Amino acid sequence: MSPFLLTRTLPEDATEAALRADVLRGLTGTPKTLPPKWFYDAHGSDLFEQITELPEYYPTRAEREILIARSGEIAEATGARTLVELGSGSSEKTRYLLDALTGLDTYIPVDVSESALTQAGQALIAERPGLQVHALIADFTASLTLPDAPGPRLVAFLGGTIGNLLPAERAVFLAAIRSLLSPGDALLLGTDLVKDEQVLVRAYDDAAGVTAAFDKNVLTVVNRELGADFHADAFDHVALWDAENEWIEMRLRSRTEQTVKIPALDLAVDFGAGEELRTEISAKFRKEGVRAELSTAGLELAHWWTDDEGRFALSLSVAR
Repeated sequence: MSPFLLTRTLPEDATEAALRADVLRGLTGTPKTLPPKWFYDAHGSDLFEQITELPEYYPTRAEREILIARSGEIAEATGARTLVELGSGSSEKTRYLLDALTGLDTYIPVDVSESALTQAGQALIAERPGLQVHALIADFTASLTLPDAPGPRLVAFLGGTIGNLLPAERAVFLAAIRSLLSPGDALLLGTDLVKDEQVLVRAYDDAAGVTAAFDKNVLTVVNRELGADFHADAFDHVALWDAENEWIEMRLRSRTEQTVKIPALDLAVDFGAGEELRTEISAKFRKEGVRAELSTAGLELAHWWTDDEGRFALSLSVAR
């Protein structure tokens, strides 16, 4: 077997079809919404990398701090021979786990980007002779089938990305992950934690305006892919804390009354002055809430680690 294998489980036109469906559903609903996954074209991904270096944006640094400090404990607790990473991207943070998992045989990165998977996978096998990398071009929020690989398995879902899912969506997602695991396999989950409102809002509305540009990039994607005529400067970036639901919402607020045309969908969308388009939720968590959601999915919380300031958590749960 080649040390690098790439398997496509998404049809070639799946991304375009999903974008069309999401835009049609989101812009004809009340309130208007667009899923955050459409931020991430090449430019959006570059902007997000800039965000992770901003002084206001703590989650990436906090999670990296935990991985550096705790990867050895994670390796000892799991004994994983296969590491599956959902939304792997560049696989940069994964290297701390790969270094610690000395008995690892196979790494399975899962992402929608073929180029990211290929670049990261080729780099990893060059660095780590003997490691098998079986990359999957797949949407991990949809039905996912993993290739045969030796157990125990450790599934990693890092970055706090689970917070982009609504509670009902999280329940479905966690149940689907549990269905991929055998008893004794584990899930390593990154979750941002509830904290001071001002700290949270600043993390999603930085002084330099990088997050605002990132938020508006979704309009550029819709313009390019569907021929829409959004004007980014006709919208303001807004970040709000919803204390009842304990999540941040990112929105784009229309500065004026306007109509946006989307020829590919034969759609015209009216915005009132001050009307908002929700582009992201980012839920923040508490330990007992995470424990309860994992338990409902058939996963037992075994370890809970935070950074020194208690801003972010990695939890390790075991399939029952």
